[in-house]
Amino acid sequence: MKNYKSDTIIIGSGAAGYTAAIYTARANLNPILINGQQPGGQMTITTDVENYPGFKDIIQGPWLMDQMKAQAESVGTKIIKDTIIECNFKSKPFELIGDSKSVYHGKTVIIATGATARWLGIESEEKFKGYGVSACATCDGFFFKNKIVAVVGGGNTAAEEALYLTLHAKKVFLIHRRDQLRTEKILQQRLFKNPKIQVIWDSNIKEIHGNKNPKKVTGISITNKKTEKIKLIDLDGVFVAIGHDPATKIFKNKIKLDKEGYILTDSGSTRTNIPGIFAAGDVADKIYRQAVTAAGMGCMAALDAEKYIAE
Repeated sequence: MKNYKSDTIIIGSGAAGYTAAIYTARANLNPILINGQQPGGQMTITTDVENYPGFKDIIQGPWLMDQMKAQAESVGTKIIKDTIIECNFKSKPFELIGDSKSVYHGKTVIIATGATARWLGIESEEKFKGYGVSACATCDGFFFKNKIVAVVGGGNTAAEEALYLTLHAKKVFLIHRRDQLRTEKILQQRLFKNPKIQVIWDSNIKEIHGNKNPKKVTGISITNKKTEKIKLIDLDGVFVAIGHDPATKIFKNKIKLDKEGYILTDSGSTRTNIPGIFAAGDVADKIYRQAVTAAGMGCMAALDAEKYIAE
């Protein structure tokens, strides 16, 4: 058990956490970054990254996170392997307790714990993640130019992903387990009007099929819930759009969250309802969810923390 003290404690180590660390270290706030259960965040399960500015060629998500980590350390960030399991935001300095029983005290805290996509939970999905199975159309849609894809889900996100994918794919199946969508009416109108989209009702994906070498998706088996009939569809990609879960369990009743569990921040800022605590990246952003926007929010949180300490 160790005791740590710093001007800034950063929880989480994705694009938001590492960027916050780079900026706070350069501002001489001696940041301590606690890297959590999945060091590097969601980018470590993203293979090809083609939309992060500054790289002409495709780069790998894990490599990008390694570079951010190395940069954060080189400017003076102390990175600790630990997971925060408890927090006390009522007194100052703020107190965080790690799984290792270590205690961290910070004048400011930047929460960058991210969010994780909800998955279908079938074995074949796990096998082809990053090889045709994705949870982000904006990140990976480009790789499916003139190909056939499926989107799973029935909410706004699923509808938006399906519509976005029509810009690249030649055909998009929207697979929904019910017989009507939960989306806004205007989205439904756009969806049903689009000749590239075919909605398959009352159905679940039973299995995702693919090749071993090269590793890629070749099709899916779907089960109709009413008739119990199984149908095989040949396609090239599956986009799972059944929601995200922000990693905010330990902050429940400690900080203001919205009804979905995302941390609420002041408009145009990373300030939470507790002065001195800031939130950046997917833990507070349920709209954009991109590495570049998370990095931007990490920078904002660092500048907000620096200003708070100066005042």
